[in-house]
Amino acid sequence: MVTSTIKNRHIKTELPGPKAKELLARDEQLITRTYGRPYPFVMAKGRGAEVWDVDGNRFLDFVAGIAVANTGHNHPKVVEAIKNAADQFIHISSDFYHEKMVALAEKLNQLAPFEEEAMVLFTNSGTESVEGALKMARYVSGRPRFIGFYGGFHGRTMGSLSFTGSKPIQQQGNFPTMPGVVHVPYPNPYRPIFAGEDQGQAVIDYLENVVFATAVPAHEVAAFLVEPIQGEGGYIVPPASFFPKLRKLADKYGIMLIVDEVQSGIGRTGKMFAIEHFGIEPDIVTSAKGLGSGMPIGAVIARRSIMEKWPISTHGNTYGGNPIACASALATLDLVEGEYRENAAKMGEYLMDGLRKLAEKYPVIGEVRGKGLMIGMELVKDRQTKEPAKKLANEMLQRGFQNGILLMYCGTSTLRLMPPLMIDQAIADEALALLDKTFAEVGG
Repeated sequence: MVTSTIKNRHIKTELPGPKAKELLARDEQLITRTYGRPYPFVMAKGRGAEVWDVDGNRFLDFVAGIAVANTGHNHPKVVEAIKNAADQFIHISSDFYHEKMVALAEKLNQLAPFEEEAMVLFTNSGTESVEGALKMARYVSGRPRFIGFYGGFHGRTMGSLSFTGSKPIQQQGNFPTMPGVVHVPYPNPYRPIFAGEDQGQAVIDYLENVVFATAVPAHEVAAFLVEPIQGEGGYIVPPASFFPKLRKLADKYGIMLIVDEVQSGIGRTGKMFAIEHFGIEPDIVTSAKGLGSGMPIGAVIARRSIMEKWPISTHGNTYGGNPIACASALATLDLVEGEYRENAAKMGEYLMDGLRKLAEKYPVIGEVRGKGLMIGMELVKDRQTKEPAKKLANEMLQRGFQNGILLMYCGTSTLRLMPPLMIDQAIADEALALLDKTFAEVGG
């Protein structure tokens, strides 16, 4: 493992430190190696956007548990809600009823990005939310096919895996996955696939004039499953016109529009749901990650006219709507709606302005993009050719860890910044300084 004795008042030992090394050795003997761990960070505690390892080293957390800790680590209101709920009862299955489950459904109905009344299915994770949405769309529509998008990530269980197309390793060894899924390109303004400037229109033309005209009968398609902003695919923001045109195409053929907001939702982009940036209403929303500030909870939020057609016992689970998770989600939504959604928009603009200034200094930064605190920095070997700099992206993760900032990348070579939504200017400035230092050290 990479070790360092960087002079940083927050880094007190070589990394990993002695206690971390001991735990890593124990982990290696028993924990599956399928987890994609980028560097040896062993967490001991967290507060807000700061985390400490078992050796007392302090880091800025710009991963947030992969866009989960939206209210920051251990927000006192969330912790209080969890403790109070645990004092009452820890579990009752979704076969029965409790107040927090109903209250959370009411809140999600209020926040849902469509005018129609919503109904909610509670789950335990993003992939389970996607599975539920797919089953419901197929059942209600009576149609067997779906359209997904290259670069998308929707989970690793067998149904959601059928749509996941961000890395070949994710499907490797699991063929055949769920049949009936056809992938099409996602509009990427920085790396256009089609001729012409309007990549969104080009994707719509491809769907109608190629996919539907030659291979897939449109009347057999139950739904489009799409991320409003692609996550694992590279934090790609589509052209503003894409979703209005996709909505129009879906309506033309009676196809449902499922938006996967697992990573982009719950205030991360400066709006409660990222699809709100594009001025259209979806039919079904999948949620998880930031919904519970770290507690395992997800939701399928659908138009009532769709979900009410799903009869009793068609789908369900044991832990969905767990009372402690619901309490955490209610506190989370209160905080995000009250202040952190607006802060994400404000601090996102501030961070992206700072990152663009770094791009003037370091030519390896090909593009800075994003909305709110869902920010991508695509690294390239050359700005003219846009050749991805995958090795450099990994070096940035490793050196950033040594310097005291936790980062991850997505796509081929895009650093993603997804800090808690409660960060302030001081944290943002520290992060920008650490990124500057890290780029200088890796030869940016």
